[in-house]
Amino acid sequence: MQDTHNVLQNHPLSGKEVALQAGIILADMPIAVCKIGLLGSAEIIHSVSDLLRQFPHIPVILDPILAAGGGKSLSNQEIIYAMQNYLLPHVFVMTPNSLEAKTLTQSQSLPDAAAKLLAFGCKFVCITGTHEETDDVVHTLYGSTNYSKSWHWQRLPHSYHGSGCTFASSIAGFLARGYELVDAIYQAQQYTWRSLELGYHPGHGQALPNRCAMLRELPCK
Repeated sequence: MQDTHNVLQNHPLSGKEVALQAGIILADMPIAVCKIGLLGSAEIIHSVSDLLRQFPHIPVILDPILAAGGGKSLSNQEIIYAMQNYLLPHVFVMTPNSLEAKTLTQSQSLPDAAAKLLAFGCKFVCITGTHEETDDVVHTLYGSTNYSKSWHWQRLPHSYHGSGCTFASSIAGFLARGYELVDAIYQAQQYTWRSLELGYHPGHGQALPNRCAMLRELPCK
């Protein structure tokens, strides 16, 4: 249960149920890209990892949600350990915010945190910088052999619910449409920033991204 302020309660399904539902979809239709968000237990992570092992050709985008926007923790050490050691080897692009990257690696340096996450096996890490104390927001993509590329965006005035989900999902969408990785990540940032700029306050807490208003502005390919 949640509202625009915070998550109030979280009741994860069993790992078996999650894997069964995902397996039904994978058997029913072709899947170009898989985006993963909140994983509520280590059991779910193990089940998802086992399933992904059967589909190594599907690129996986992981948004490692460790806490709600209002601050409620949605993780524990078992979840973090399972994510590090079982899920990350199957991940193509991971999109932690800076707080999540630091929590997952116990490192205060973002380049060091990215290096540790890459060492766990994921191919690319794009760390978002909304939580950093900078004038603008800096998002940086890290890869192997010391590769990095940064983008700077104007900092918007509100706190937003769903910004990370929007970013990770739109990366998956642009990859599915045939964009190369760097172009997909740039287009996803532009889509996310604009949907936040057009965001609205339906309740008394965080603003929500206006994703529908952005559909007419999507680039053709």
